[in-house]
Amino acid sequence: MIETMRSIQAEEILDEARQAGKDPVKTGREPGFPCGDLPRTSRAPAALLPYQRAWIADTSPVKVCEKSRRVGISWSEAADDALTAASRKGIDVWYIGYNKDMALEFINDTAFWARHYGLAACSTEEAVIRDEDRDILAFRIRFASGRRVTALSSRPSNLRGKQGKVVIDEAAFHDDLQGLLKAAMALLMWGGRVAVISTHNGEDNPFNQLVKDVRAGRKPYRLHRITLDDALSQGLFRRICLKTARPWTLESENAWRKSLIEFYGEDADEELFCVPGRGSGVFMSRALIEACMDRDIPVSRWTCPPDFVELPEHIRTAHALDWCDLHLAPLLAGLPENHPTYIGEDFGRSGDLTVIVPLQECSGMKYRTPFAAELRNVPFRQQEQILFYIVDRLPRFRAGALDARGNGHYLAEVALQRYGSARIHQVMLSDRWYLENMPPYKAAFEDRAITIPGDPDILDDHRAIRIERGIARVPEGVRNRGRDGGRRHGDAAMACALAWYAAHSSQAGPVEYQTVAGTRFSDQRGAY
Repeated sequence: MIETMRSIQAEEILDEARQAGKDPVKTGREPGFPCGDLPRTSRAPAALLPYQRAWIADTSPVKVCEKSRRVGISWSEAADDALTAASRKGIDVWYIGYNKDMALEFINDTAFWARHYGLAACSTEEAVIRDEDRDILAFRIRFASGRRVTALSSRPSNLRGKQGKVVIDEAAFHDDLQGLLKAAMALLMWGGRVAVISTHNGEDNPFNQLVKDVRAGRKPYRLHRITLDDALSQGLFRRICLKTARPWTLESENAWRKSLIEFYGEDADEELFCVPGRGSGVFMSRALIEACMDRDIPVSRWTCPPDFVELPEHIRTAHALDWCDLHLAPLLAGLPENHPTYIGEDFGRSGDLTVIVPLQECSGMKYRTPFAAELRNVPFRQQEQILFYIVDRLPRFRAGALDARGNGHYLAEVALQRYGSARIHQVMLSDRWYLENMPPYKAAFEDRAITIPGDPDILDDHRAIRIERGIARVPEGVRNRGRDGGRRHGDAAMACALAWYAAHSSQAGPVEYQTVAGTRFSDQRGAY
């Protein structure tokens, strides 16, 4: 274990632990990637991989790491920060991720390492830090040394008056990285340190400019670069096999690498091999999207087998109705009836998905998707059946916008015939439509005016929107792999954008009113 840490500080901490009657080297735990219990072996592998140890061993005042996703740099940073704060001569650590989940995960990782070392530390606690115009929720671990590891939100003013070490994680996805770096550098005056960690997010991103400045010698910082192949050559997949109790072979490692590259598609260079995307990168940052996501919003998915289309009509209809009754009926029955409702639909048949997204207007001009439905390889008639099932049960249905390109024209047309041209927009997604309607959709995220499902595939769909010739759209011919292994073409993102368009188009259909006695209502805040 000692060889995996910065030697001087690690030896001091381990000596303190042994004097207290504990030896963290003999705990029988293997804090690798990811963490967890392992059976004892005659010769346990080093806790951290070589590139993780190199990152910890670098004590430069400012160090920067451009990296592939999921190679465990934040994990090793937590290992170092537990030692940094627990040492008698240590300093406070201020961790800054771009959302609350990252902050809590890092604190939990730090607490794990503290337990592994056998260090004296209290349990994780929530703290409120006073800022200029609001209180900031932070997560914190206190050590017996009197030092702390604190996870803050991404706001430059949070670092004012602080001393110690600053860790900026996924720096390319922070809204004001330049302001954050400026505030962090002030801590260097009193012996502090700054660690900047991130995958890339476009060629023009401030993080990439920082990397280029360091590489060109314009900034006197230390630069680390860890691609997926770097991590694999130093044992990443072997460690994964060790943690998951499966045998390692070169063939399985090559297959795993290939599957990752296929999963990320055109983003593989940026996400896995530290090559920034050309142009201005994605249309919306990950941080911006995740801030408007709610993991409690369900996503119902139905995939039909290849021969489903050959079944008789009455059998297909019965299967579709059963799926609707089981998965959609409870969601629709729970919708409050005092909110106007809209719907967006992006069409797909044999390749891409059909995604149907309702959108309800809540108090304060906020909009929320109560659920999303994703259909893969579903025949035209059953798509019609499911769309009608949903729209017929939406409270105060006002308008819908449906993808009317290609085969989607059929579904958009039968919806117009059923609900009327005053309610249904048949949208031909063109450069002009994207140019006029995608900026307002992005503004909804910037204003925190929309809430969408906190689903990783839906996040990836929004991240697939690119700026091409000044127009934000999902590039043609580009497909990513969903978690189910099927192709996706930004389908959920376009369904959500169409729902937003339906809610804000100049044409809105009439509402058929009826008595509301004994019906479902949300509270005054629009929560339900």
